[in-house]
Amino acid sequence: MNLTCIIVEDEPMSRRSLQRLCEQHSSLEVLGVFDNAIPALDYLAEHEVDLIWLDVEMPGLSGFDLLEQLPAIPYVILTTSKIEYAFEAFQYNVTDYLKKPITLPRFNIAVEKVLELHARPKSTSSDERKEIYIKTDGRYIRLPFDSISYVENTGDYVKIFTNSQTHVVYTTMKYLEEKLGLQFLRVHRSYIVHLDKIIDIEDNTLVINNKVIPISRANKPELMNRLNLL
Repeated sequence: MNLTCIIVEDEPMSRRSLQRLCEQHSSLEVLGVFDNAIPALDYLAEHEVDLIWLDVEMPGLSGFDLLEQLPAIPYVILTTSKIEYAFEAFQYNVTDYLKKPITLPRFNIAVEKVLELHARPKSTSSDERKEIYIKTDGRYIRLPFDSISYVENTGDYVKIFTNSQTHVVYTTMKYLEEKLGLQFLRVHRSYIVHLDKIIDIEDNTLVINNKVIPISRANKPELMNRLNLL
């Protein structure tokens, strides 16, 4: 089984070393090598890859900036000389996190992890699942999709409003949007709503549970298309 991959790394020595490691591995096919995130983002707009080897700190766009702009995130192995990005990496569900300089044994472990995940049968898609699990107070709580009314972005956190409670979760709207099912829609940069919970719509606002939620001009056409209008 071959994995197609690209390398995004601004440090010349680290870039050459990583490229050499990839080219020597029988299961990796390097499709592109980039010294910053901007040309890599352009490449990914036109091509699909299985894996991105991604540096975190780069001029212009950081590695996290690149991930934020991707419509779908493939397997990602972050490479960095610092460990303080590990928690943020978790929010993007990256596959592995390697500290430079990268050793051959640690490189092989990361590749094997991706190969194992890639070989598994595809898990049930988000629109077939009926719930998500969120971590709070050291334990995971099950939230059925039908219990969620809307989600609000509050900077580094999102608030998930259910029928009876509010849960604060450290994650990104983009990541949560991918986890929710088809009955959810992002209607504004700060709001994701459960379509079945909408009470009414007027101009550029909608109401859910007495909460008035703005609808952005860019998102309104998709909202109206998703509703069963007479």
